[in-house]
Amino acid sequence: MKAFSVLIVDDEPANIDILKDILIHQYQVKVAPSGEIALKIVSKAPPDLILLDVMMPHLDGLEVCRRLKADPATASIPVIFVTALGQGEDEERGFAAGAVDYIAKPIVPAIVLARVKTHISLAHQQRVTRQEVEERTKELQVSQLSAISMLAAAGHYNDTDTGLHIWRMAAYARRLATAAGWSVEAARLLEHAAPMHDTGKIGIPDSILKAPRRLTDEEMVIMRTHAQIGHDILSNSHSPLFKLAAEVAVSHHERWDGSGYPNGLKGTNIPESGRIVAIADVFDALTMIRPYKKAWSVSDAFDYIRDNAGSHFDPALAEKFLTIKDDIISIKEKADNASSENEESVFYAGFVEEK
Repeated sequence: MKAFSVLIVDDEPANIDILKDILIHQYQVKVAPSGEIALKIVSKAPPDLILLDVMMPHLDGLEVCRRLKADPATASIPVIFVTALGQGEDEERGFAAGAVDYIAKPIVPAIVLARVKTHISLAHQQRVTRQEVEERTKELQVSQLSAISMLAAAGHYNDTDTGLHIWRMAAYARRLATAAGWSVEAARLLEHAAPMHDTGKIGIPDSILKAPRRLTDEEMVIMRTHAQIGHDILSNSHSPLFKLAAEVAVSHHERWDGSGYPNGLKGTNIPESGRIVAIADVFDALTMIRPYKKAWSVSDAFDYIRDNAGSHFDPALAEKFLTIKDDIISIKEKADNASSENEESVFYAGFVEEK
């Protein structure tokens, strides 16, 4: 079976026959007697290359090429114009429309075969390269998510928090970030950074992390060092993700009124990433069962966020958090269902993805 296909588009049957006879022995050949039919064929079964007549009634070759190049699904198909038009301005219009080459009439078989072979080979190599880049990008994404998961798990290894906490609060943070006007890309980056907010707990003794009671003042002093420890660990990387994670780690326990730690930052001096994660983290912690407390109801947790706006939390972000209650509840319910089903699940990006 021939590996590549060519679509010939021409309103003159004789021209189609000439090109078909030249190409049929090396390529799968499709034909279209008009621009409209060509677009339909391409939408159903994209060819590897198109030989396109310029002068056609109703929909000429230039417009067909423009439409193909405007569609991401067909933009990469090389188009060669086959025309009796002269050079100069007409060729410029063709290249501007997206053509990769011209073949002049009358047709010379050797030129047709050489041009078609060259541009199919180039397009094929580009496709292979794109696929390799996409595969490597996916591999890097998987590696990055694995690193996030391991650092997040390390921070909670000796803690009593469940694994779902880090993913659930990360999803809350992403949703609040978008509500606050962050772009989709920036909010996604924050979602990836948020699970590492407590990485520094790896440096806190088990006796404090696992204490089945409220901590003493002396123990709290030690516990609070986890914010700076996390920052110091994560800031060793220069990648945007880990720089943001370091920022979140050191700032998510700061308070709007300046009474937080480790640096006593106040108001907008606290990075917005930390202000967002602070709300997501506290809300999730309140609704979790801990050794020293029962889980709060969702309603009571929302009330806490509202009542502490302006003291603990950024008041504008707290207000936005309350306006997206339904989304937050939906995220929580999906996580709770994953936990109650006792399945090996990863709660991530606002949904449960079964491994």
